[in-house]
Amino acid sequence: MEAPAREAVPAPGQRYRRLRPGTALLRLKSRVWPNAQTRLHDGFGVLRSVVWLALALLIGMPLAALVLQGTGTEAIAIFADPAVAEAALNSLGSAGGSAVLATIIGAGLAILLERSNLPSRMMLRWLVLLPFLIPPFIGAMAWMSLLGANGPVNKTLQGWGSGQSVSIFGGWGVVFLLTVHSYPMAYLVISAALKRIPGNLEEASRISGAGTVSVLRTVTLPLLGPGLLAAFVLTMVANLSDFGIPALIGLPERYTTLTTLVYRFLASSTTSNPLPAVSAIGLVLLVMAILAVMAQRKLPTGTELGSGPSGMALELGRARIPLAALLWIWTIGICLVPLLALAAQALLPAPGVPLTWENLTLENLMVAASSPNTLQGIGNSLMLSGLAAACCTVLGLAVALLLTRSQHRSNGALDAVATLPQALPGLVVAVGWLLIAPMLGIFNTGWVILGAYIMAFLALVVQAVRAPMSSVSSSLEAAARVAGASPFRALCDVTARLAVPAAITGGVVVLLTAVRELTISILLVAPGSQTLGVSIFNLQQAGDYGGAAALALLVAVVGIVGLSMTAAVTSRLANK
Repeated sequence: MEAPAREAVPAPGQRYRRLRPGTALLRLKSRVWPNAQTRLHDGFGVLRSVVWLALALLIGMPLAALVLQGTGTEAIAIFADPAVAEAALNSLGSAGGSAVLATIIGAGLAILLERSNLPSRMMLRWLVLLPFLIPPFIGAMAWMSLLGANGPVNKTLQGWGSGQSVSIFGGWGVVFLLTVHSYPMAYLVISAALKRIPGNLEEASRISGAGTVSVLRTVTLPLLGPGLLAAFVLTMVANLSDFGIPALIGLPERYTTLTTLVYRFLASSTTSNPLPAVSAIGLVLLVMAILAVMAQRKLPTGTELGSGPSGMALELGRARIPLAALLWIWTIGICLVPLLALAAQALLPAPGVPLTWENLTLENLMVAASSPNTLQGIGNSLMLSGLAAACCTVLGLAVALLLTRSQHRSNGALDAVATLPQALPGLVVAVGWLLIAPMLGIFNTGWVILGAYIMAFLALVVQAVRAPMSSVSSSLEAAARVAGASPFRALCDVTARLAVPAAITGGVVVLLTAVRELTISILLVAPGSQTLGVSIFNLQQAGDYGGAAALALLVAVVGIVGLSMTAAVTSRLANK
């Protein structure tokens, strides 16, 4: 009789472990596919697959549809239209000219507010960023209230007996307002680059006998060159995509840009199929944005020129008080006076009525806020921006964790795909979703606006999470691994919990940005899905200037307070 088989006896020092059913199969799989068991165990592979699937739907499909539609024969033929050529020249002229001016202003403000001994710098830093917190189309409405035919400036000129009048409308007004609303971005980019310049070279130049102006001209500004170029590229791409300023300021004088031309194509009842034309224009802007991103990434991000303090203090001497006075005049005139003019228009019963205590009324705000269209716009904006913020928070957190806590050959592509839409004009995003909406069955619904919001603002959360997570040590994850947790379990239980506050902050920024958005919304709006920005724009176009000004003032105040509080919370989290 044959003896029964006995289990293998472990060697001395080895732990005895009974093999469970299927263990041999798992071992065979691990030999054939060495990483299959590990990826299944730690969950990174599943998370990466889900993230790539979401990005393919939200970003890949709209851009692919835009490229396919924009390269067709019918689309290419649109460039023979003289109106398209004129709009392209106007767009390049206004965007390029405003980017140059914004870069010059941003550089001057960065040097004065970050390096000099100018008094009240903290207050001035916040005030000069005020246009950045206001939607451009609301800023345009504020300047229309200030420099309109019945505005306070022209009323004052008439009172002085002057036959001259000032008009904000036309090409120069577009360039001016694009500059006003883009110089804060240039200031932020240049000030960040300025902080990376080591101070040892500046000190060496001062020791050699160079004066303050000479040091700035021969040392600081040359080292600041990459930052200046980056600021110019970013502001130009952003200004190319703006719709509100060219629509409100340029169209009354027949100054057409590419964004307003696309709006005209989509709103026209004489064009049977406007998609090839708008796709061709969107493709041109897409190529320009990609080239700008590639050029920006080629720029050196820092300098390794030696150790030393972060920067040389700029002593203004006798010019300290006069420069501070000029900067306060600039800040009040550019940032505060237009808002006060908008508030006056919102609180007066009609344009041209004298501004007195007896004439102030809240009727415009009450009538506009109680209008069914306005209430619908507010409800749609809150719902769509809230859903977009929630989706961007979850997806952005997943993307940022994969980029900072895993090493995979697809991380470079993942980073590029997730952050590319931030550099794309809103027109490109809107046209892409306009093309795929019929395929997804969401055409003429609010869902298409939601998808476009997620695509456009996802990078805000990715950047909000990625920066703090890159500086967090992985020792806590290592401790969780030692305690027996898998890599994916350690990521979820430790790192993800640390990243949640930053992700929520990014989501709040998405909420406050999306609720005030106009370009994407007005190109994708359908019956019943109009947003708050579209409601304000429609009121302005319909001649209800008081109601439009009242709602615009409300949005501006909420945006300023909300974004300021978010920035303060983010700064506190970064300092902890």
